[in-house]
Amino acid sequence: MLISEIIRKKRDGGTLSADEIATLVAGISDGSAADEQVGAFGMAVFFQGMEPDEAAALTLAMRDSGDVLSWDLPGPVVDKHSTGGVGDNVSLMLAPIVAACGGFVPMISGRGLGHTGGTLDKMEAIPGYSATPDNDTFRRVVREVGCAIIGQTGTIAPADKRFYGIRDVTATVESIPLITASILSKKLAAGLDALVMDVKTGNGAFMPTYAQSQELARSIARVSTAAGVPCHALLTGMDQPLASAAGNAVEVVNAVEFLTDVKRDVRLEWVVLALAAEMLAITGLAADRDTGFSVARAALEDGRAADVFGRMVAGLGGPTDFVEHYETHLPQAPLTRDVLAPTDGHVCEIDTRGVGLTVVELGGGRRVSSDKVDPAVGLTGLVDLGQSVSQGTPLCTIHARSEDQLDTAEAAIRQAYRLGEAPELTDPVREIIT
Repeated sequence: MLISEIIRKKRDGGTLSADEIATLVAGISDGSAADEQVGAFGMAVFFQGMEPDEAAALTLAMRDSGDVLSWDLPGPVVDKHSTGGVGDNVSLMLAPIVAACGGFVPMISGRGLGHTGGTLDKMEAIPGYSATPDNDTFRRVVREVGCAIIGQTGTIAPADKRFYGIRDVTATVESIPLITASILSKKLAAGLDALVMDVKTGNGAFMPTYAQSQELARSIARVSTAAGVPCHALLTGMDQPLASAAGNAVEVVNAVEFLTDVKRDVRLEWVVLALAAEMLAITGLAADRDTGFSVARAALEDGRAADVFGRMVAGLGGPTDFVEHYETHLPQAPLTRDVLAPTDGHVCEIDTRGVGLTVVELGGGRRVSSDKVDPAVGLTGLVDLGQSVSQGTPLCTIHARSEDQLDTAEAAIRQAYRLGEAPELTDPVREIIT
């Protein structure tokens, strides 16, 4: 079966069989498909789309291109995946909450690229934390602690790793079937019993419109369920930063303070507990999502989730006293500056993508995948949409390495925040797709 003929069939709008897709994915894996052919296939799918059965076949073929984990644990194996946003440190609290409630969460996460932050970059702000442990360590921590947040290894869905790299430089990333297969091939390789998606919508989201976010959520839920892993998707708002911090170490601080009840951002708490409730309900650890919400909140309030987080950090090489002394362990930028409101008013609009790009300009994110990330820089005290401010009160605090960085970031934040009449606010969880 010639790869060029498979490409031709999809280019002309045909429906590929599972065998044809398996042949193509094998070519991606072993290199017999040239970069030009892989790019051409991606472009054909970008324009012609895929039927649900095709997307499921592509997902499973890429999953099976590498190791597929299996678990023998005394509870369900469940994970969550987010399409990415600004101030989205949900995973840091969510995994230990669900683990404290009896679930097992082998969370394979990614690094930041563009305006969105990456969970691995946040975790690697913790000294000694190994985001790419050997398989035995990963399994041990999941078994003993209940969760482990790590990165994709070279043996997990290697076909996806090559395919994504080619899509990234051929303008074919924004294809819902290809996004679906990319996300699910890695998640299904983790040996999950169930999956919950957090699909962002708003001006800081990957998908630009609500309709496209819905379409992606439905695609992932449908394909995952067809592949044997029940999946529910929550559509959550990303028209403002989710946490009041954006960066790496500063978001870890925010997460620890959330877990230990020093401070909890209201919208962030709502999203974290809603996702936890869905994970507990879909696995049968709770009778329904309302019960799951109560069970998750109890694990947060009584300190069990914070304990799990601390043991996970220690199990993956971080400090054993991290939760108790996080401020002494995390790196801090040498300079700070408050960005002051120019007038009285309400925050009526936030360019969330602009806020994320401000963190990138500070050095806390990547323009290209090879960029180094400065874990110490970022933004804290970000004011919420709709909040009333007086002239001279802070919109946020910048953490930077130089005065030039402070000047650039201040100008960007002033562009990103608009003051005026109080806007109509929406719930952070917009819809649940099952």
